[in-house]
Amino acid sequence: MIVHHTPSPAMQELLEAARSGASTDEVTGVEAVTRPALSATVTDVLEADAVLLGTPVNIGYMSGALKHFFDTVYYPCLEAKPRLPYGLYVHGGNDVTGAVRAVESIAAGMSWRAVRPPVAVVGAVSKGDLEACWELGALLAAEIGEVA
Repeated sequence: MIVHHTPSPAMQELLEAARSGASTDEVTGVEAVTRPALSATVTDVLEADAVLLGTPVNIGYMSGALKHFFDTVYYPCLEAKPRLPYGLYVHGGNDVTGAVRAVESIAAGMSWRAVRPPVAVVGAVSKGDLEACWELGALLAAEIGEVA
């Protein structure tokens, strides 16, 4: 499942790249479900085999929408989804460390398992950033599917 807050063209580009990777033909047996952070539910997480999180950086922190998602799912999913594989991509204008730290802290509190370091994009989105998001999506899919 991809849980995202996508208020800008830059975040849309990153989301599309991540979704494309998660839906790659190189991995079978995976359905990439996409949910805006404000509408993702406890049931969505309980049904997910992996979670890919996407957020802009707002005032040095994750978006309020992604924080709302965590507030909604934290306790109901805390013991039900330990070791859930997850990935993270973030975009900010000048510094993304606070947002990354906050998401990683919450994910660690939930005992989720990062499949790779976050894709942290500062400034304009480059071709390399899009490739990294594609790879992140594909890596998460490979964690739960079958590589062709």
